[in-house]
Amino acid sequence: MESQRLFIFVGLALVSFLLYQEWQNMYGPQPVLSEPSVQTTTSSTNGQLQADVPQSFTTQADIPGTAAPINTNLISIENNVLRLSIDPKGGDVVGAQLLKFPLEQGGDKPVEILRRERVFEYIAQSGLVGADGPDAAKTGRPLYQAEVQGTVLTLTYTSEAGLTVIKRLSLKPDSYVLEQEIELINKTGQVAVVEPYLQLKQTIEGEEGSMMMPTYRGPAYSTEEVRYSKYSFDDLEDKALNETTQGGWIAMLQHYFVSAWVPDPNSKSQLYTSEYNGLGAIGARATTALAIAPNSVETIKASLFIGPKDQEQLSALSETLNLTVDYGFLWWLALPLHWLLTLVQGIVVNWGVAIVVVTVIVKSFLYPLTKKQYESMGRMRVLQPKMKALQERYAEDKQKLQQAMMEMYKKEKVNPLGGCLPLLLQMPIFIALYWVLLESVELRHAGFALWITDLSVKDPYYVLPVLMGASMFLMQKLSPTTVADPMQQKVMMFMPVMMTFLFVTFPSGLVLYWVVSNLITIAQQWMINKNIEKKQAAA
Repeated sequence: MESQRLFIFVGLALVSFLLYQEWQNMYGPQPVLSEPSVQTTTSSTNGQLQADVPQSFTTQADIPGTAAPINTNLISIENNVLRLSIDPKGGDVVGAQLLKFPLEQGGDKPVEILRRERVFEYIAQSGLVGADGPDAAKTGRPLYQAEVQGTVLTLTYTSEAGLTVIKRLSLKPDSYVLEQEIELINKTGQVAVVEPYLQLKQTIEGEEGSMMMPTYRGPAYSTEEVRYSKYSFDDLEDKALNETTQGGWIAMLQHYFVSAWVPDPNSKSQLYTSEYNGLGAIGARATTALAIAPNSVETIKASLFIGPKDQEQLSALSETLNLTVDYGFLWWLALPLHWLLTLVQGIVVNWGVAIVVVTVIVKSFLYPLTKKQYESMGRMRVLQPKMKALQERYAEDKQKLQQAMMEMYKKEKVNPLGGCLPLLLQMPIFIALYWVLLESVELRHAGFALWITDLSVKDPYYVLPVLMGASMFLMQKLSPTTVADPMQQKVMMFMPVMMTFLFVTFPSGLVLYWVVSNLITIAQQWMINKNIEKKQAAA
């Protein structure tokens, strides 16, 4: 295998991978980060997913009737990082604004993850179904009486039979976690049976996106057996999730942000998904009904995370919740790279400079492989005249040509794969670093220098993509040419142009990484080539 052919293969593979990701991004449903809205919708009627309430275990019939319009008198609680809107009807979280994350760079309006609008709905729900669950009542979901004290909201409801439900929602300073405690006081004179549930519901259709941002939007979950798994909207439309676990969590993911319900780790839950009327839901409900004796009290606890994909905060809530920062199959390599990037940023206090420094560190670490690669290519270049002679001699017999070339490699003690293997060994590191830069919420609205004020969006003047293409072209000029086929040479010459157009819409942080990597490679190539020329002159 000739090294130039491998470059073509790797380049085309990279382009194909990025085009596939773009196709997924263009045709996969994505949400739109929009301004806060007070538009409301009504709950769905009968079906496997009745918009606000899952089907009970104890009552196989669906919740009957058409639900009343959702209450528009929302209640707000907030701390210094999170502002929540809660609907007293059902006690659902129907709005969540991240106060430290502006929708637009330099703007005043915060990103709103959870919201309820005319065309898009994304909310976090919880409640009680079952024989005595108020959320399963024929009259519709309960309308709570609300009392706000600072960052604590207390919702109270008493059924006609005498079951009192007190739902307390509380926020702590600097936290994206909403702690929920449901206290059940049974004064009915008989055993009350309820089934707690937690649910995240979202409109399936939608779009998000800058081009070339292959990010995932949709459900995910964790169990005792499965640390992390995505369950896309397409999956739940085809087949409902049905997993039983102790602890675990359910989540809805999008680029940079996540919402997740984390049940009490000592509780046992059935994880489920449902789809109805354009809405998709993932939820967790108790595997067995909770029986509350007369004149007794029971308490149910859960946590709701609504915020950025910050690995430290996610891990503090659940051991595996940080896996929602999805680095793909190279996560084991991406995690130390993210740690290194964060460490360097803490020193240089600039994410763009941190990317440059980490790229230098990675390229320096890989230099021995790079050196072997180009030394092997240099030896192949020395054999170029002999290879050309063999190609002319056996132009009509490919099999004899291959045999003659293998004999030449053996005689000259040259490994034709010597320039290929080091390159292939480097690719996983580069791909892992690519995903780290793509998934890191820290880069959102983070500036570098001069015109690069946001590393998470494309270069507004396309300077970095042009530099990337130019550096790639220069790399080709410095590389030993072993390709005799004119068609392959044309493909190689066209590759920098194609990659430049491809990188035009890339986030500038990613393009910065590629430009610096190419410049370092050019410097390394130049030094290696000079050493090879000196050795040849000395010989």
